[in-house]
Amino acid sequence: MTVNHSSTLSVEYFISYLELVMDAKQISLKEASQYMNEQFFKGNPNLYGENTALQFKKAIEQIEKKG
Repeated sequence: MTVNHSSTLSVEYFISYLELVMDAKQISLKEASQYMNEQFFKGNPNLYGENTALQFKKAIEQIEKKG
């Protein structure tokens, strides 16, 4: 997947991505967020900027509220 470093990814983007990872790998939200931190963010939560990191955290919070 190509990610543009100059734009902020949305909460909806991360909700979809996290849910896809959870479904595909049959793992928990905690495991999916850890996976994304390692694979998507390459261990650097601010790799795509602080706003994108914040949107990722908000997505996790929203999924937790649903669950």
